[in-house]
Amino acid sequence: MILRAVAGPTCVTTFAISFAMDGTLTRADIPALCVRLAEVLRGRDPGVVVCDVSGAIRPDVVMVEALARLCLTARRHGWRLVLNGASADLLELADLLGLTGVLFQPLRQPEHRKQACGVEEVVDRRDPPG
Repeated sequence: MILRAVAGPTCVTTFAISFAMDGTLTRADIPALCVRLAEVLRGRDPGVVVCDVSGAIRPDVVMVEALARLCLTARRHGWRLVLNGASADLLELADLLGLTGVLFQPLRQPEHRKQACGVEEVVDRRDPPG
């Protein structure tokens, strides 16, 4: 397949930034992570931050706290944090802490509405035909 450049400027409407979280975190690491994320997002058009957590072998409360704070940081800048590769342990821990709805929001689908096709008329039997 050959991709050719389109004449004129190309506009990208959704931006994505990705990073990975693995290894062990301490609570002292969390503020620096949030500051770094804020620096990356500041001044950019809103988009999605994809955080790969598949390398988190033993997720703990500190990791869930870090993810929740990163989620808040992203929201403050108009971005959305999405987790990729979450293990069953991380899902269970987030559920225990009551943060499942915050950290694992499903992507929203556009509403399905019946499109208005035209004007609907009410026919009165007393009206003459035609």
